Amino acid sequence: MKGSRIGAWLAVLIGATYFVVPLIGTFEFSMRMRRNAYSFDAYASVFSEEQFRSTFSYSMLMALLTIIFGMLLVVPTAYWVRLRLPQIRPLVEFITLLPLVIPAIVIVFGYLRMYNSSSWLPLTGSSTGTNVLLVISYITLSLPYMYRAVDTAMRAIDVRTLTEAAESLGAGWPTILFRCIFPNVMSGVLSGAFITLAIVMGEFTMAALLNRPAFGPYLQLVGANRAYEPSALAVIAFAITWLSMGLLNLITRISRLAPAKA
Repeated sequence: MKGSRIGAWLAVLIGATYFVVPLIGTFEFSMRMRRNAYSFDAYASVFSEEQFRSTFSYSMLMALLTIIFGMLLVVPTAYWVRLRLPQIRPLVEFITLLPLVIPAIVIVFGYLRMYNSSSWLPLTGSSTGTNVLLVISYITLSLPYMYRAVDTAMRAIDVRTLTEAAESLGAGWPTILFRCIFPNVMSGVLSGAFITLAIVMGEFTMAALLNRPAFGPYLQLVGANRAYEPSALAVIAFAITWLSMGLLNLITRISRLAPAKA
């Protein structure tokens, strides 16, 4: 038992080192913009740029929309498959794995062929339509992670018993989904939301080919033309992403406690 604990702590230490050391190195390099001294000049340069603020806020909005609509798509689908259609579960899992197999550039070119200005649904003919197409693209990319996170959380609850109990009390399907199922799979939703946020903030191919002012193309542009600002951007993006997920987790816990207080 003692040896297994030491092995577990050793594995955690190696994993933490693998993730933390590069981050520390990136932060240390971002502080070297001023010769022979550490400074926050790179961060000041980044925050002073209007393009940074506009692209970051745009990607955060796209991430929020992707999480919301992805959650509204995945949770009812996983619930219905588990409750009523378990025989098609292998097919659903295969479909949700396709974005891992098909390259992002192939997906976005397919969307451009289907929804260009001369198609039956010309989404690329306007800025709003292109934004909608970008959200759909992000939902497609995050589908493997969001579905598996939600499906894993749904395995931990008795879906059939919860549904039958709610129906016996006169609850309809919207009430069952939003009052019974969603709160019980929120841990899976948060896990999927975390991965989705990371995907959207760093995604380059789809945003670039759709010509959207996203954070990923801005990172590539800065990285190709400057030395210290890319490291500062990486640290800033990491910090804000974790802060956003922490706030989301806090809001979820407060919403869980609110009915109990009432």
